[in-house]
Amino acid sequence: NVLTTQRPKYMLKTLLITGASRGIGFEMTQQAVMNGDKVIACVRNINKASDLVALAKDHKEIKLISLDVTAEKSIKQIAANIKCKIDILVCNAGVLNGYGGLEDQAHHSQAIEAVLMTNIAGVFFTARSFLPHLIRKNSKSEGQSSTNGKIAVISSIMGSQERAGSNAPIYRASKAAATNLARSLAIELAPSSIAVGAYHPGWVRTDMGGPSADVSPQESAAGLLSRFDQLDITNTGVYESYSGEKLPF
Repeated sequence: NVLTTQRPKYMLKTLLITGASRGIGFEMTQQAVMNGDKVIACVRNINKASDLVALAKDHKEIKLISLDVTAEKSIKQIAANIKCKIDILVCNAGVLNGYGGLEDQAHHSQAIEAVLMTNIAGVFFTARSFLPHLIRKNSKSEGQSSTNGKIAVISSIMGSQERAGSNAPIYRASKAAATNLARSLAIELAPSSIAVGAYHPGWVRTDMGGPSADVSPQESAAGLLSRFDQLDITNTGVYESYSGEKLPF
């Protein structure tokens, strides 16, 4: 007989992942439950998330929630109805409106508003609404970790000032702001022992990254989940890639 080693209950985590219906968010959800963790998988429209719905049917550890990160009032109501503690709050929801430069007609006011509201305000609203769920008062005997939860912001190297480029300026600006927001939250929440990190998932073969990207969703998700595990109050404010490379702001 082959002996299997299971982690103690207090080592199992509950993750809340926004933008969980496809790409990196879907793959992180899938890998997390395969690791034995629980996932609150948030999507804007569950009716359009057939792959995630099918995955949830096979894994009772997944709880599906319809959540729009730009609708703060709705997020607050949803957060109030969630009673469990959250170990890792993953702010993954994001949109890109166009790759072109200054003259790209995709950069119109409505599209720009959607990018900024989702990629920046969405992170802020998510963090603020679920902050109470990150405060841990339970003991290990109750089946959960006694340490406070943490926040992982999925940013991008495209938001780095030192590695600026001429394409997708609105998306780049939004990711620069998301990284900056993660740093601000790290400073504010440090006294509460809540760690915050910003992460570059790599250039990933998703709908956003395209088929020519050099990283698979599986590789990116595995790397990100590993980086989240390494995040604690001693390295809060970190800005790094899925592979652990420290990135320039």
